[in-house]
Amino acid sequence: MKPMEQYKQDFITFMVRCRALTFGDFVTKSGRKTPFFINTGSYTTGEQLGRLGEFYAQALWSNVGDGFDVLFGPAYKGIPLAVATAIALAKRHQFSIPCCFNRKEAKDHGEGGSVIGHKVADGERIAIIDDVVTAGTSVKESIALLRKMADVTFSALVVSVDRMERGATAKSALAEIRETFGIRTLAIVTLEEIVNFLYGRDIDGSVVIDAAVKDRIDAYRKQYGCEE
Repeated sequence: MKPMEQYKQDFITFMVRCRALTFGDFVTKSGRKTPFFINTGSYTTGEQLGRLGEFYAQALWSNVGDGFDVLFGPAYKGIPLAVATAIALAKRHQFSIPCCFNRKEAKDHGEGGSVIGHKVADGERIAIIDDVVTAGTSVKESIALLRKMADVTFSALVVSVDRMERGATAKSALAEIRETFGIRTLAIVTLEEIVNFLYGRDIDGSVVIDAAVKDRIDAYRKQYGCEE
């Protein structure tokens, strides 16, 4: 098995300490009962958001390099993620690029329009920054919106965690987006990487995933896991 990159290990530990990754009894928006929950809304301090942006930036830089011109964050959770990633790219990788994000409803006064920040132009390559994709609705809406504005291409979609479960078909939502739009899809970490790293591991005096929790995750993946 290929060793996990250090930034992935650090990100998993970071999620646990920020309580953005928790284990218990939860229900997803789609109605699935899940033994784990990922909530990027748990990153609330300046320090946490700064580090979060660095992890997104590292995932992008490691996989795409400088092969994109603009960052886009779908409203609402994608907005701070895109901003934090843009700052981290400039600070850590000396790669300063613009970012933008959409409104839920178009504005008919002031500057107007549906997008705030950089105005996309023909020929630009866009990287979409989002939290966790389940059905992929916001990403699909974002792609349609940006294509109406200009003749753009999409370099990548980056999310924090690939839940590795079925979307509308037997494939994952990320795989469906990749095949439908021809966009590269990336996750800082996958569920499998999370389980492999945390199983039996003590973090701050507590084992995060013990045998009972792992059994529940395995059962969930057996029921809802995707074909990849």
